[in-house]
Amino acid sequence: MKELTLAQIAEACGGTLIGGNEAKEYTVTGVEIDSRRVKAGDLFVAIPGEKVDGHKFIPDVLKKGAYALSQQSLDVDGAYILVEDTVTAMKRLARFYRSTLDIKVVGITGSVGKTSTKEMIASVLGTKFRVHKTQGNFNNGIGLPLTIFQIEKEHQVAVLEMGISEFGEMHELADMAQPDIMVITNIGLCHLENLKTRDGILKAKTESFAHLKPDGVVILNGDDDKLSTVEQVAGRKPVFYGIKGRNLCETSVCADAVTEHGLEGMTAEFHTPQGDMEVFIPIPGEHNVYNALAATCVAEQLGLSMDEIKCGIAAASTISGRTNLIHTKGMTVIDDCYNANPVSMKASLDVLSKAGGRKIAVLGDMGELGEDEKQLHYEVGTYAGTLPIDLLFCVGTLSGKLAEGAKKQNPALTVKHYATCEEMTGELLATVKEGDAVLVKASHFMEFPKVVAALTEA
Repeated sequence: MKELTLAQIAEACGGTLIGGNEAKEYTVTGVEIDSRRVKAGDLFVAIPGEKVDGHKFIPDVLKKGAYALSQQSLDVDGAYILVEDTVTAMKRLARFYRSTLDIKVVGITGSVGKTSTKEMIASVLGTKFRVHKTQGNFNNGIGLPLTIFQIEKEHQVAVLEMGISEFGEMHELADMAQPDIMVITNIGLCHLENLKTRDGILKAKTESFAHLKPDGVVILNGDDDKLSTVEQVAGRKPVFYGIKGRNLCETSVCADAVTEHGLEGMTAEFHTPQGDMEVFIPIPGEHNVYNALAATCVAEQLGLSMDEIKCGIAAASTISGRTNLIHTKGMTVIDDCYNANPVSMKASLDVLSKAGGRKIAVLGDMGELGEDEKQLHYEVGTYAGTLPIDLLFCVGTLSGKLAEGAKKQNPALTVKHYATCEEMTGELLATVKEGDAVLVKASHFMEFPKVVAALTEA
């Protein structure tokens, strides 16, 4: 983080600096919400959580030579900034810090594929620039500010992921990020409890457009029936991408001649304003063609050459929980268990269907699907029944409908349903063998990383 004085921070937060006149010139070199990570010169943001109130740790962090952002008046030795609400103040500070940076910001949102698209874009841009990107799931109202504070002087581009579940949240996130380029991957079926319909999701995601830089660019999936209806943003036409033959609008970058190489990835021909190029995408699944197309659009906006784009796509990799291929004990585990919704579940099943050997799907409940949740699980099961899958293990209450749909579609498919993850794991371990490909996928609350750990531990 670039240095800021406590006086600058207090003004940006709308807070009052407590600690004497000399404290105004004290400098802050980092922001933390976890007191265990705080070091001298950091600003500790005390968040009153459901289980633990961060304010109780303020005396400890002040002893370390740090400072604090507090919504409580304190009798302590050290400097702190008093605000009405620490989370709101942190967001205001993040917006201010972003405004001090001479850097290009790429914002990414969408119902499915935010993280994998972020990784692909960062890989491509990394061939030319020093890139900062969102780590882990730091993409919400607390995670995004912390990601912004980690931008250093040497960074030239920041790739920031933005995740929402309610109306108004994207306004807050995009206001902090102030993106130069905004990418939306798709409008799928997720967070329906709050956003109700895909049109509601479209409205919520496109709140980001109000906070683009004046010369900002919007990049959209032209094969998505909702995104393809966006005609103009601030008087400018969006840049669209897609797979040739599916485009619902005129695309700037498109792919054809997609050839799959099992779990090893794909090759495809990309057609761009710069010209045509054959690319190798080292991650399986058609959705990764779209991720690479989005990255190509961003790269062209930032002046990368075709060779730089090709190299960046070929160097892309996955992270834990997102189509992460783990080769262990003679089998392949497809770790895609970070989260799930109907679109991503079907895409992961497609990846599994391309594997060699016996194909085993371990699927769990999907959350936040609203009143149609049972039907949506049933439809995923029906889809699974159409694919060349050998065994289907389903876990959770809602996944009973998934199992039912699969069995109805394909009576010959071996389908097993369990109430809990623990109940299922023992039988799964007794079933798998060398040569198997095992997909593990469910919403985060199902705690399926435990299943991956059980399959991969020595």
